[in-house]
Amino acid sequence: MLVLMLVIFYFLLIRPQQKRQKAVQQMQASLEKGDKVVTIGGLHGFIDSIDESTVVIKCGDGSRLTYERSAIRDVLEKANKS
Repeated sequence: MLVLMLVIFYFLLIRPQQKRQKAVQQMQASLEKGDKVVTIGGLHGFIDSIDESTVVIKCGDGSRLTYERSAIRDVLEKANKS
């Protein structure tokens, strides 16, 4: 019975969390200049420049703010390749 509870716990809680974490890491690794992003604080803007650990986001008023890559919550629109 205890083994069954552990298996259910794994498939309902641990495995989905690992999948979400892997998806977030993949999204943060694939950031590119020009992507429209949202930070964990709710700031919307476009990536102006990017390096290994930081991202510079250009906001609507033209200001540029520097954030850690891990502060990017979502990519709303990928940059045009052309």
